Formats: sequence, structure tokens, C-alpha cells
Amino acid sequence: MSESPYRVLFLCTGNACRSQMAEGWARHLAPSGLAFRSAGIEAHGQNQRALAVMREAGVDISGQASTPLTEELLGWADRVVTVCGHADEQCPVLPPETTKEHWALADPARATGTEDEILAVFRGTRDEVEHRVRQLIHRLQTLEANP
Repeated sequence: MSESPYRVLFLCTGNACRSQMAEGWARHLAPSGLAFRSAGIEAHGQNQRALAVMREAGVDISGQASTPLTEELLGWADRVVTVCGHADEQCPVLPPETTKEHWALADPARATGTEDEILAVFRGTRDEVEHRVRQLIHRLQTLEANP
């Protein structure tokens, strides 16, 4: 990757589950030359189940903050990845040089049932986010290798 890192912002409604998982996976998996942050249209705090299932996978996201979206964050990002429909719809106009993509991920915080059933939904989201982050990193590395 180039000397200045390529910067990706994961954007969700509340920056509590999906975007937090994406930031955690990205930081865990990416080589140097890529930088990641997450934010929400609002900040809802971190979801304890998201923390738990990420910890199960060996990724500690407890040090990440639930952050509201700011103009500064939008200006920082080379790419914004919205991870829910609400964030996609509410995403402000991005600077012309900023790329946007959308991942339609279901909200695990809306899962119902027993605790085991709810955790299974969170694990499914965690695994889907990991898969998408791996694909994103691969695409970004391919773009850098073939400008």
C-alpha cells in the first residue's frame, strides 16, 4: 500500500454492533497501509453481545468507542461503507473523492428468542462481517497493486 494509509469508515445507525464488528475485524485482519474507524448516525454505545461474540473469535473491540458521525470523520475517509439501510439512506453527501459502498446487514440487536438463539444471530452477523471485511481488504490491496 502507499505511504499514506487508505482510510475506511464503517457507518451504521448507532455504531453499536455491525460497524463496531467491521472496524474490529478490519483492524485485526488488515496489513499496514489501511486505516479503519467506525461511526454512527447517532452513538448508542457498544452492544455487550457484540463485544462477547467478537471476543469469542479472538478480536477485542472493547477499546473502540461508539462515535457519532462528524464532518471531520467524513473528511478523513477515502471510503465510507454503510452497513445498514438507515445509515445508507441518512449518509450525508460525501466529498467527491470519497467512495461509498453499502452492505445490507441485518441488525442482530433486533434478534428475539432465548439468549442462545440471540447469540447465534450475533455470531452469524459477526461471521458475515468478517467475510465482507476480508473481501474489502482483498479488493483494496488489488486496487493498490493495479492502479
